[in-house]
Amino acid sequence: MMIQRRSRTLAVACLLAATATLAASGCSKSETSNNAGGDSSQGAQAAKTPESSSGSGCSLQTYGAPKLDLKNAVVGFSQSEKEANPFRIAETQSIKDEAKKVGVKKLLTTNAQSQLSKQISDIQDMLSQGAQFLIVAPLNSDGLEPAFKAAAAKKVPVLTIDRKVNSAACKDYVAFLGSDFVEQGKRAADAMIKATGGKGKVAILLGASGNNVTTDRTKGFVDQLKAQAPGLQIVAQQTGEFARDKGQQVMEQLIQSKPDITAVYAENDEMGLGAVTALKAAGKKPGKDVKIVSVDGTRNAVQALVDGEYNAVIESNPRFGPLAFATAQKFYGGEEIPENVIISDRAYDESNAKASLGGAF
Repeated sequence: MMIQRRSRTLAVACLLAATATLAASGCSKSETSNNAGGDSSQGAQAAKTPESSSGSGCSLQTYGAPKLDLKNAVVGFSQSEKEANPFRIAETQSIKDEAKKVGVKKLLTTNAQSQLSKQISDIQDMLSQGAQFLIVAPLNSDGLEPAFKAAAAKKVPVLTIDRKVNSAACKDYVAFLGSDFVEQGKRAADAMIKATGGKGKVAILLGASGNNVTTDRTKGFVDQLKAQAPGLQIVAQQTGEFARDKGQQVMEQLIQSKPDITAVYAENDEMGLGAVTALKAAGKKPGKDVKIVSVDGTRNAVQALVDGEYNAVIESNPRFGPLAFATAQKFYGGEEIPENVIISDRAYDESNAKASLGGAF
């Protein structure tokens, strides 16, 4: 697909690399660019061992859907949030790239812009346009029931990714593909204990309310600190809505109200990077005066690690395309799909950040 010629310009080489797999292209994206992705050959998702998956299996027969060849199918992808952060950008691009690679007849894509009512109508609209299989990144864990009912009425299977829904597996949806968010919080706590020596005052920048990601990342972190490092005291928990500007605003307020904070746990990288900006503006040294650990694995956060302004990043891999379509093919091939398909996530710290930067998104 990609024919590289040394006489081509770097811009053309980068474009070709983006549509292939970003392998061996020799081009890199700006650290502040919204064109997230990183080196997909390094950052591809992988499901954990079968033992880590859970829930009863869901097959084509038990779901009650007709057999389908994806190469002759209309597939819909519902994105939940505005593509203004690297996670969402990389997630959507991964779905698009894999749909093209698999040879899907037509891919419909929508973006709910963080509005639950719009995500419901987006899904209903894709069904009206003939979608035969749906991949949904839910905005919230609750509230999508009208959309799921519309899909069920047309016998259209739904695969959920990155956020779990409080609905019936193998009835409202086939399966959930994503990370173990409690484990992410626990690993973030372990990284924080290592960075601080197990002592200090920690502020938590919470994610958006209404979804299991925030709930689980908080639980994992809080429970692990309580069990392993009682000397690390959590002195503040405020939501930054998973947004950089909100994270910066909250951090600015905390610097004034709780100036003795020595560590920050941000439940995504964007809020963590907002905290970095606020700390620097206040004359503090992030990564040194105030330790910072966050979750995601964006290029900017890993670069902050390289620069010494961060202490650890727990990955939450957004490249769902290959795993989502592989799961769909297994489903239509007659295999049973576990209710929860849990993926493996890496971790970045000062020991591997520079070498791993190419795999960040």
